[in-house]
Amino acid sequence: MINDRHSQTSRVDQYTSGPMLYSLLFLSCLMLLGVAALPPPLKTIPSTHPSVYLHGRWDDNVGSWWAGTGFKLNIVTLHNLYINLGEHTTQPSAAVAVSIDGGPYFSVNFTEFSNTVPLGDSILKKDTKAATLVEINVQGWQNNRIEFKSVSVNADASFIPYKPKGRVFQSVGDSLSAGQYLPLGVNQAWPYLVARKLKVESKINAQPGATFIDMESYGNAHGVSYQFWKTEDTGYIWQQDHNYTTAWDVRKEQPKTTDLVIHIGANDASHGVPQEEFIETYLTFLEKLKQASPALQNVYILTPFGWPHEGGVVDYYYEGVYAKVVEEWKRKVGPRSSLRTHLVDCTGWIAFEDVFPDNIHPNVQGHQTIADKLVKVVSAK
Repeated sequence: MINDRHSQTSRVDQYTSGPMLYSLLFLSCLMLLGVAALPPPLKTIPSTHPSVYLHGRWDDNVGSWWAGTGFKLNIVTLHNLYINLGEHTTQPSAAVAVSIDGGPYFSVNFTEFSNTVPLGDSILKKDTKAATLVEINVQGWQNNRIEFKSVSVNADASFIPYKPKGRVFQSVGDSLSAGQYLPLGVNQAWPYLVARKLKVESKINAQPGATFIDMESYGNAHGVSYQFWKTEDTGYIWQQDHNYTTAWDVRKEQPKTTDLVIHIGANDASHGVPQEEFIETYLTFLEKLKQASPALQNVYILTPFGWPHEGGVVDYYYEGVYAKVVEEWKRKVGPRSSLRTHLVDCTGWIAFEDVFPDNIHPNVQGHQTIADKLVKVVSAK
């Protein structure tokens, strides 16, 4: 018995000596140091690949501008996903919202270099031939730049080009449309919620603090009527690597049908912009967009949600002005125009419980309330 145990021990010693012993020691050290196992083999495609659907505003370096700018990916047999970013990504990080297969958005902080996208446990239960839809959008109206370089996935995954829907919900506005103060930024704002409910694509050009007329306002060098025609949002002036603007051709982002929704004017009113000047800016913008966008079929001009206070008091601005805009615009395009224009009266849509008490901007509940009401309006037209 003693000899047999000695023989077994010798055989064990034989297998755990030399290279085998060193390998075990090396792996043990890695585990003690908290070093993860080697990553699986990956395949990588550039952000300019046809299978990557970019939406919103991107510059020539595939750098994002405007809240809500992002991309969509359809990937079969997806198990690992990494988004690789360049040096012009906001430092130390840019918050993005991620949705998997149309599920709720969750926030991830993206940094320069490689970023792991959490996919959740449900991904493991999917049919290996089923595609996974991944949606990623920048959240904020500032500190929102990502320089999108490439996408890496597990080696056995494959990409299927995303087919965009034939209708887009194009929103133009200020902080009340950009999702300022919301946990997930623009992804919880009413324009994005409406597009999701209607199952259409979303384009948002909204900037907190900006006026509609072209003027400097609360840190914005230009008004939205000017900035809409640029790739960059008004935050370009604060970027040392990109403190200039480049022209943007709206025709290249228009599908077959476009619904334009405008809710703007709070900052114009706070600066005392005369009603006549505001109306003229509105009409000029609509005319320019009509000429540039043959896909434009509906224009929804929203009156202010107002500023609710305790006790049921709501402060409104430019009362009666938006009705004049619609009246003048309809007269200008004529009764035979295929472009339909709608005045949406938002009076009383939100109350004090629908806003953040310290800044009176719509909270998560308020944006949901606005979205529900606007969906009913749009669906009835």
